[in-house]
Amino acid sequence: MKADGSASLPYRLIATDLDGTLLRGDGTISPRSRDALAAVTAAGAAHIVVTGRAVPWARHILDDLGYRGLAVCGQGGQVYHAGEHRLLTSVTLDRRLAEVALAKIEAETGPLALAASRDGLQGEVLTGPGYRVHEGPLPVTPFGDRADLWSAPLNKIYIQHPDLDDDELARTVAEVAGNLVGVTVSGTGIVELLPLGLTKARGLSLAARRLGMKPADTIAFGDMPNDVPMFGWAAYGVAMANAHPDLKAVADEVTASNQDDGIAQVLERLLADAA
Repeated sequence: MKADGSASLPYRLIATDLDGTLLRGDGTISPRSRDALAAVTAAGAAHIVVTGRAVPWARHILDDLGYRGLAVCGQGGQVYHAGEHRLLTSVTLDRRLAEVALAKIEAETGPLALAASRDGLQGEVLTGPGYRVHEGPLPVTPFGDRADLWSAPLNKIYIQHPDLDDDELARTVAEVAGNLVGVTVSGTGIVELLPLGLTKARGLSLAARRLGMKPADTIAFGDMPNDVPMFGWAAYGVAMANAHPDLKAVADEVTASNQDDGIAQVLERLLADAA
């Protein structure tokens, strides 16, 4: 307990993924989770969202949360100031390398269904023939000609295969094109090609530096393999009960699911221990 009577938390930075972690299955944040986050910020910690969603697909959630600080979006490629609605940094995919990588991957797997995230605050998500969108009623722009993909800067490309599961597809990408692009699995049916070396940990480290925070100050919450690098960077990693086995394998703790307020349960315990 501090001299002013407030709790002294062991972590000053609370990093949370969105989908499958802070968000429930219906895309909302529970009152209990809101209250727990409000309590830890009142106790002096900073909450930072670290999501695979690019800014245009994350902004409405941040606004609904009343979130005013920095957010790491686009798998670490974007640092966004939610209060100012301003993009501070953005890393884009080398489109020539991505096109070469896709050719190498499809030579191994056969045809893929594609989607792509355009760069910028208003960046569209383009979806090609056969691509199944898994993230709810969010705006997408269909395309028919693959040449349209390369006409403007991209954050990432999404790929789907009719037969290979997500983990098999990601392993194939790493084997045949891992020297050209990064690859991660961020949700069911969501395999992403990224700028080489880009991870959530990279984006979180940039944002944390702006906040004067270090890995030792950080507790991170997540549910998918794209959260593995973030857990490696943070002092303490908490996987949700619904998390992918690869993330549970590197977590310091497994909490309840996103449906059962797993984040709130951990934060409430930390607050109680610090009181």
